[in-house]
Amino acid sequence: MSKKIQISRRALLKSSAATAALSATGCSTTAVEPMVEAIENELPKSDALTGTGKWVGTTCQGCTSWCAKQVYVMDGRAVKVRGNVNSQVHGESSCPRQHLSLQQVYDPDRVRTPLIRTNPKKGQQHDPMFKPISWDEALDLLADKIINLRNAGEANKYALLRGRYSHINEFVYKHLTNMIGSPNNISHSSICAEAHKMGPYYQDGNWGYNQYDVANAKFILSFGADPIASNRQVSYYSKTWGDALDQAKVVVVDPRLSASASKAHKWIPIEPAKDSVLALAIAHVALVEGGWHKPFVGDFKDGNNQFVAGKTIAASQFDEKYTHGLIEWWNLTLKDCTPQWAAEQTDIDPQTIISIAKDMAAAAPAVQVWTSRGAVMHTRGTYTSFACHALNGLFGGIDNKGGLFPANKIKLHKSFPDSKPYLDDIAKKTVKSPKIDQRGTLAFPALKKGKSGGGVITSNAPNGMLSADPYEIKVMLAYFNNFNFSSPEGQRWNEALSQLEFMAHITTNISEFSWFADIILPANHHMFEKWGVLDSIGNGVHQVSVQQPSIDRLWNTKDDESEIPYLLAKKLAEKGFDKPWRYINEQLLDPETQQPAKNEQEFGKLLVRYVTAPLWQPGADKYGEDLGSWDKFVEAGVWNSHPYKLKTRWGKFKTETKQFEFYSKTLETALGKHAKKHSVSVDEVMAACEYEARGKLAFVPHYEAPYRFGDAKQYPLLLVDQKSRLNKEGRSANTPWYYEFKDVDPGDKVEVDTAKLNPIDAQKLGIKDGDNIIVSSPVGQLSCTAALWEGVRPGTVAKCFGQGHWAYGRHASLKFGSQVRGGNNNDIIADRYDRLSGASAFYGHIRIQVSKA
Repeated sequence: MSKKIQISRRALLKSSAATAALSATGCSTTAVEPMVEAIENELPKSDALTGTGKWVGTTCQGCTSWCAKQVYVMDGRAVKVRGNVNSQVHGESSCPRQHLSLQQVYDPDRVRTPLIRTNPKKGQQHDPMFKPISWDEALDLLADKIINLRNAGEANKYALLRGRYSHINEFVYKHLTNMIGSPNNISHSSICAEAHKMGPYYQDGNWGYNQYDVANAKFILSFGADPIASNRQVSYYSKTWGDALDQAKVVVVDPRLSASASKAHKWIPIEPAKDSVLALAIAHVALVEGGWHKPFVGDFKDGNNQFVAGKTIAASQFDEKYTHGLIEWWNLTLKDCTPQWAAEQTDIDPQTIISIAKDMAAAAPAVQVWTSRGAVMHTRGTYTSFACHALNGLFGGIDNKGGLFPANKIKLHKSFPDSKPYLDDIAKKTVKSPKIDQRGTLAFPALKKGKSGGGVITSNAPNGMLSADPYEIKVMLAYFNNFNFSSPEGQRWNEALSQLEFMAHITTNISEFSWFADIILPANHHMFEKWGVLDSIGNGVHQVSVQQPSIDRLWNTKDDESEIPYLLAKKLAEKGFDKPWRYINEQLLDPETQQPAKNEQEFGKLLVRYVTAPLWQPGADKYGEDLGSWDKFVEAGVWNSHPYKLKTRWGKFKTETKQFEFYSKTLETALGKHAKKHSVSVDEVMAACEYEARGKLAFVPHYEAPYRFGDAKQYPLLLVDQKSRLNKEGRSANTPWYYEFKDVDPGDKVEVDTAKLNPIDAQKLGIKDGDNIIVSSPVGQLSCTAALWEGVRPGTVAKCFGQGHWAYGRHASLKFGSQVRGGNNNDIIADRYDRLSGASAFYGHIRIQVSKA
């Protein structure tokens, strides 16, 4: 374990740019002066403080909440962070992650200047031996590689990989990539939450995330979601969860006692990947007991309830209002989903199921049912998403007070001008090549918004690269990502990146992904040094918030989505390929002056102005606040929409039938098109994608038995991969506070990485609290510390994702580049997918064993 630094929290908040003296490259394998000492030595003396600090608006990207923030800047230093008081979503409220940002921006292990690899050997075991170079040299190398690909007719062998992003990303992500001649812009989305979107889209047409009216809810049922710790808009739900408990009954279904479950009225520790069983049984009881919400769903024509367990019903007997296919759903499967059936599958007491269903019926329509990646991102997670979300329709919570609804309509210029006129003959020949992640193939439908191949299959990209299917990738530019750490079986990325001819990585820290780079381009910190724009929803409001520089840059860094692609386009023009440079200067113009950016620093600000112009120019009051000017928008840091108008989608859902679809004609159409594309039947598609349903069952919510990976005798336990209240998606592990406050996650311990075992299982294994253990699966193993805890279901082991780095910095790893600290969950999670969505499976399928180290 690394030496614990003893320093006051107050001193750490006053982090300084003076830590630049620690190392030239950001990370070093040699001993360096401890961070805190460097900070302390350079802090301004008390008599030098002016006391004239200023709050500056920005946005946090520590998770997918994208909360609007304000940074307090004094004497050029960021010293405090809070929620933006101008936000009508969350106000000043925040989660713990925001404070870690201060340690991130002043991290002495940040990359300070461009670096070049001097060791030609690539692999985890090979030190890259990075050396500083200039920006001009680094971009010259990257531009040459791109030009050489184009000249060889291999422009499709270039790939742009994107992790987190802001809404100014489209130039680097889409247009620059396409103008080069490549189709390979690969995002992170399918390792985030794509399976979560399947139910909402194919039932009510919302390919996105919902906001939940917890202030007016009377019943909240959460399948794996942890709203006060690691769900979208944590700041808002943390603020309102306590009040919700006073007026609503809250039931959390999760194999572990999450932070939200610990504050619920009832916790149901369900077996992983069996959430749909409970959801279907609740729906069954609601229908048999007559508890569905009739103003939304409809009723029998004669007014008599004909739902009887095990018996089919003629569809003509029921008159649906704003839904479609309820009777078909009942006849195909729901009639048999009794509480007794559910008890056999889950060991949940039938009376508990009946009680929940009756309570939800009594509370309807002020009912909301949450799902999370924990419940739906398993190999057959699409149908868990369907089953759980169907309850929102059944109890009338859709677009209703106390229920849930999508983002309010706003207007942004997220789509940039068309770049097709700027594709030259070289680009036109290759830009429509198949993508390296194999989306749209028979076994990978990735049905985003009903389109075959419309989604992304992030974790399959290294498989495509290793097999050169449909071709090899030779040159790559990547930013704000660390896929070999954040994807299942990340060692596949290690192998693929080791074979890559040339890779440039834009990053703040030398991560595991950076280890395989040929050049490293140092990025500005998103929250304090960068121009960007993001949006978020909650509390019935859709907000748009800015990212802007609030402090002077600490080192020789640049914005990932604006400055670096601007300079690359300029460099390509110098070498004779001027299409991207012309596009920038002819199409991406300031919305007021109609002039292009004069330099790369102006380009980032221009893109933010371009995207947000509809919010601060005349006409903004149609959608929300009328701020009146760019300056007022930047000063406020956030723009708020008008409140969401309830029931506006009833009868106008973006589905095939315009109704909420219990029988999804929308999915039936999408699967039909995918099957036709490959000249097979829908049943053959389902077989290729490893689902059980055949025939019409594929188009309704139903139970699919969980797929388990590994021999049950050798690997008797199931892994529960969870997210920490302190995780900034794996990027916070180089902050000392991350370890000091780790016990904010229920069951975890400070300073160590823990796997939580139920004492029943621990006793069988002879493991005691605090033992060093090895957790292994058929694909790998990790080492960590045992924590005995009753808050995890027997037969499962819960462990936070976030630790297990062997790079990133002195705190994230025990020895940078060689010795891991804790264990990375993804090292033991097999590479599997929910293929209809393209989502990686992180939950429910991994069998593990635990032994003493």
